[in-house]
Amino acid sequence: MTQSSSIFIIIVLCIILVCSEWLVHHTILRHLGSALLIILITAIVANLGLIPAGSTLEAPVAVYDITFSYLAPLSIFWLLLQVNLREVLKSGIPTVILFLIGSLGTTFGVVISMSLISGHEHIGPLYAAVGGMFVGTYSGGSANFNAVALHYDVVREGAIYGGSIVVDNIMTTVWMIATLAIPKVMTRVSKTSEKLMKDSNQPILGIEDDKETLHPVDLGIIIALGLFVLYTSEFLVLQLESLGWKIPSIIIVTIFALIIAQLPINQRLRGGQLLGMFSVYLFLAVIGAFCDLKALQELETLGPVLLLFVILAVSIHGVIIYLSAYFMRIDLSVASVASQANVGGATSALALARSLGRSDLVLPAVLLGALGNAVGTFLGFWASGYLLPWISG
Repeated sequence: MTQSSSIFIIIVLCIILVCSEWLVHHTILRHLGSALLIILITAIVANLGLIPAGSTLEAPVAVYDITFSYLAPLSIFWLLLQVNLREVLKSGIPTVILFLIGSLGTTFGVVISMSLISGHEHIGPLYAAVGGMFVGTYSGGSANFNAVALHYDVVREGAIYGGSIVVDNIMTTVWMIATLAIPKVMTRVSKTSEKLMKDSNQPILGIEDDKETLHPVDLGIIIALGLFVLYTSEFLVLQLESLGWKIPSIIIVTIFALIIAQLPINQRLRGGQLLGMFSVYLFLAVIGAFCDLKALQELETLGPVLLLFVILAVSIHGVIIYLSAYFMRIDLSVASVASQANVGGATSALALARSLGRSDLVLPAVLLGALGNAVGTFLGFWASGYLLPWISG
């Protein structure tokens, strides 16, 4: 059995999940939380070569691809079954405000960092396109990254395109860790955040309320329901595309989940919370696995330049969104979820909300991630086509 075997990878990921939970409940590492430990341990294991570090077209890893394509949207569906829409209204507006601030912060950060590294000189004529790719992906998701890359033919430049993907994967992992840690660290500074964290009945370290008593029938129903909704959403996306409407499938999944969540029958559905968090944990583990430091070294001089550029851009984004939250007296957990919706997308933001014990932010996280697809595409093309060339003269 080799490290690329799907069965072996699943075994390792499950062991990491179990070990992380045990460490959270029985050691001083409880202060890190399960989600952070899962990401860190998987990143270490992947970079040691025990499991593949990422999945590419040349060397696809089925377990990782299936996690992103199917398990991630399923986790969103299962966890949204627990959403009470009345609770969402309390936190939705501040999250949207911070998300939009974060999107502008990303744009500003990319422009400043591209100027600081002299992008035209070190990256070449495609510097504006690369900047637009990162504006897009750090405003709403990887779909925007690829949209800009395809339009400007960056995909034909293997070193630049491949290097951008590598540093994007590394930064996504690092920023997930940062957004998990910042609310806990900054509670000493932000009295508003400290009060909200104390008042919350949700667990902050680990996910201790995701225990359910299940019958095999419950398990069969909840899995079948999730797969049916996923299948139906993909079918509807194809039908809508034939009519000229492009609607992300996650929007349809979200609508189905919210409708079911408000029905009385939902109270008899069991297993959604348990399966949802297990899926989120696997998703976080795969994020950790994509932190491929060896690939960064192979990029030679281009790798450090791109990495420095991305670190500066995301750092500026982070300073802007967290300072905005602080001065607006908005809970820093809300800022983290909004920022993660920018940088990591819907599933990452949802995973963060649950890992911070903020179930009230689950739905806003998903909706902002979907909104980011539209906002990010617009900002990405604006930055690459007008803003960056104009600033560079």
